[in-house]
Amino acid sequence: MDITVILCTYNRCDGLASALESVAVSRLPHSVSWEVLVVDNNSTDRTREVVERFVSRYPGRFRYAFEPHPGKSHALNSAIRHTNARILAFMDDDVQVEPDWLRMLTRIFDDPAYAGAGGRILPESEFTPPAWLETSARYALAPLAMFDLGPAAGRLREPPFGTNMAYRKEVFARYGDFRRDLGPQPGSEIRSEDTEFGMRLLQGGEHLWYEPAAVVHHSISRSRITRQYFLKWWFDKARGDIREHGIPPQTRWYVFGIPLYLIRRLIVWALRWLLAFRPGVRFSAKLNLWMVVGAIKECRDQSRRRPSEAVTTGC
Repeated sequence: MDITVILCTYNRCDGLASALESVAVSRLPHSVSWEVLVVDNNSTDRTREVVERFVSRYPGRFRYAFEPHPGKSHALNSAIRHTNARILAFMDDDVQVEPDWLRMLTRIFDDPAYAGAGGRILPESEFTPPAWLETSARYALAPLAMFDLGPAAGRLREPPFGTNMAYRKEVFARYGDFRRDLGPQPGSEIRSEDTEFGMRLLQGGEHLWYEPAAVVHHSISRSRITRQYFLKWWFDKARGDIREHGIPPQTRWYVFGIPLYLIRRLIVWALRWLLAFRPGVRFSAKLNLWMVVGAIKECRDQSRRRPSEAVTTGC
């Protein structure tokens, strides 16, 4: 097998059918063998029924696998073990891929210098950012899984997002699986399992490619276009960053396991939030404040797990 498209899903059978319809009509050369592997991460809805319908409609194109251990990273790692394809492409159950998506995303692998690739993740055409959100910052729409570095293809200097990325399978043997302490799972929405893996490759000297012609369109539910969702997403993102990167080694001072620099940032962003007048600026300050609180939360949790190190090394 040349390419396996991996899609992990949990209790989203309605959106899943739409995602599978879009990838089913992918246009690739006849010489390329490819498949779609759907990993059901312990769903309780009609997920298996939906996938088996596609297995019947497209013989040899779709496969179903069940992963009982809850957590997206468990499902992703299970999928890697369930295929012998040279190239692994990843998509989610709430996107629509364009017909040429898979071909454009994977064509860079003709060049042996590249270990991975990522493409553009765009919102549905009718999406309009809410008035309360400042969108000028590069990652302002990251909570909605948007990834758009512009129309020019080139070398990636940052990891791609998980719903539009591809890697040679061999890199998982060299760099390991997706981290199981990251990625959404019961009781936690901490993510970053995708970007942490991509960063691992970049730090290892691997080359990644940005392909803007590989486009997926992300469905955005109303529940995500709320202040509460953005605050919670950035709170969890900050926790994930601490898990991924730790505290800078030069950090010397801690208070109850919390780095002193985080306490200073907490005060600064709290004041900016309280003193801002423009709604967009005020909410941006609040987002930064919530990120600091998330980082503090993770530091405290880790220091409690290692109480003997809380004063000297923090988290």
